[in-house]
Amino acid sequence: MEISAKTKVFGVIGDPVEHSLSPTIHNAAFKHLGLNAVYVAFRVRRENLVEAVEGTRSLEIKGLNVTMPHKSAIIEYLDEIDPIAEFVGSVNTLLNSDGKLLGYNTDGIGALKALKENHVDLNGKKLLLLGAGGAAKAIAFQLAPEVEELRILNRNGEKAKQLTNLIKGRFNKEVLSSQLSPKMMKKWLHGADILVNATCVGMRPKAHQTLIKREWLKPEITVMDIVYDPVETTLIKDAKSAGAKVIYGTDMLLFQGATSFEIWWGQPAPINAMREALLGKLLSR
Repeated sequence: MEISAKTKVFGVIGDPVEHSLSPTIHNAAFKHLGLNAVYVAFRVRRENLVEAVEGTRSLEIKGLNVTMPHKSAIIEYLDEIDPIAEFVGSVNTLLNSDGKLLGYNTDGIGALKALKENHVDLNGKKLLLLGAGGAAKAIAFQLAPEVEELRILNRNGEKAKQLTNLIKGRFNKEVLSSQLSPKMMKKWLHGADILVNATCVGMRPKAHQTLIKREWLKPEITVMDIVYDPVETTLIKDAKSAGAKVIYGTDMLLFQGATSFEIWWGQPAPINAMREALLGKLLSR
C-alpha cells in the first residue's frame, strides 16, 4: 500500500510499547482488505498522556489501542466509555468519532470469542478463574452471565473477594473466591469444567513457571491461558499431556484485536490473515 494524504492512522500507546504485536496484527488486516490505513506504535510516557489524547483529536488519529500504564489513567480524558470499561476501570481501545473519543475494553469479549470459536459450551459449566487484575475483571464480567458458577483464586485474597462482590452485585450468579494456594487450587480444580489463567505466570522470560501441577489436570477440563508469549506455556503443555482441551493465549489476543478492528471499521475482521501474521511473528522469535 502506498501511504498518501488520505491514509488513515491507527496505533497503540503505552510505555514500553516496543514489544507490542498489535502493529503486526492490524497492518496484516489492513493489507488483506486493501484498506488505506496504517497502524503504528507510539511510546507515551505517563506525564505526556494528556497531550497524547489531545493529539489524537487534533491529528485525527482514527483509533488507538491502549496498553500499560495508561489503561486506567486515560479514562478521565475520554468523552464516553462503554459499560465493560466502566466496570473494569480499564480501557484498551479508543475510537475517535469526529473528535469525540470513546473508550472500550475488548479483553473479556476476546476471551469469550476465543472459547466459543473453539466450540466450548459455557452453559451450565463451572469456571475457575485465576487472577483478579484488569484482564481477570474483564473476563469475569463477560463470562459470568454465561456459566453456572464462577470461582476466583488470586494471590491477594482481598482482591479476589472484591472482584467476587462486584460480580455478585452485577449478575445473579454463584460466585466464590479464595486466596490462591496449592490446597485451594487442587480442591477447586477437581470440580471445575473450565480453567482460565488470567495471570502473567508462565510469560517469557519465565516460561517454565506454572501455578498448577500436571497431575491436578484431567481430560474433562478445558484450559485457557491468556499468556501468549510463549505460544505454548507450561500450563498449556501440561494440559495437552493430560488430554485436556486447550485454548491458546494467542486466540484471546487475536479476538480482542479483531473486536477493536470492528469497533473502528464497522465490518468483520479478517481473522485468518490476522492469525497468520500473529503466529508468524511469535514463532519467529
